[in-house]
Amino acid sequence: MAAPVHLNALRAFEASARHQSFSVAAEELNVTPAAVGQLVRTLEQWLGTPLFHRGSSGKARLVATEAAERALPDIRAGFERLTLGMERMRENSPSGVLTVTVSPAFAAKWLLPRIERFHSAWPDTDVRLDTQLKAVDFLTQRIDIGVRYGTGHWPGLIAEKLMDEEIYPVCSPLLKNTPDCLQTLAELANETLIHDLSMDGHAGFTTWATWLQTVGMKDLSAQRGMKINNSAAVLQAATDGQGIALARSVMAKDDLAAGRLIRLFPDIQFVSPLAYYVVYRSECVSLPRLKAFRDWLFEEARTLSKDRWLAFGAAIAK
Repeated sequence: MAAPVHLNALRAFEASARHQSFSVAAEELNVTPAAVGQLVRTLEQWLGTPLFHRGSSGKARLVATEAAERALPDIRAGFERLTLGMERMRENSPSGVLTVTVSPAFAAKWLLPRIERFHSAWPDTDVRLDTQLKAVDFLTQRIDIGVRYGTGHWPGLIAEKLMDEEIYPVCSPLLKNTPDCLQTLAELANETLIHDLSMDGHAGFTTWATWLQTVGMKDLSAQRGMKINNSAAVLQAATDGQGIALARSVMAKDDLAAGRLIRLFPDIQFVSPLAYYVVYRSECVSLPRLKAFRDWLFEEARTLSKDRWLAFGAAIAK
């Protein structure tokens, strides 16, 4: 059997064992379930032993044999080394694609408004954005680098803190249309609260309930209002005058600077226990495109921090 057939069959076997399904493996490999099944059977014929326990129903969950389970860690390690080898061969290329994973909201509210500056500095690098809420597997999905929001601990990845974040209420200038409107926290009881469910259930994510409790308003109901599972859409709803949003400062900066939103109760300081981190695999640290993008992210974050302190100083001067 030729080596390429071995590799294709091994990939089909590994994906099927990981997903416990030919169909899901086929979606990942962009082939048909029948093709995956045939590749696995070809590998079984060549090895002279079955790799999965097959039940009476074709829809049953795939269960790898004991021998197959023992072999999987070595097979996965082999694919990782092959991928690394390919990256090493192309790492000195002056051009290429850099795959970056970020959340949809971070892409819309922070990265995309600034990405042209990276393109200007590195015109030969094409950035491909992978935007989804759930964490992705950097190796199997060919991700080079990403920005994640959390505590900084992701197994198998280097995580470097990029930015801390403040949490504060914001609203449309149209909603706060009189000088004496929304001057006290108690007035929030009469307003529609906009809830961000993008990280619902994530430990440490600041909700209206936790924020109100921290600022001494635990008796104010935080259950009512509008609920949205995208941070960018939360800010858009606030911009449209739909209610009061609990904003994340990194996401809201441009809207505040443009006057589309107003920060309420600026004397209250609340720093989120979560932060933004640049994440990547240690094996890829020497890739020039990755290093360039990483350095650019940190430069943009330093500029953001400098602007924030200048704005803070101007506010105090007033």
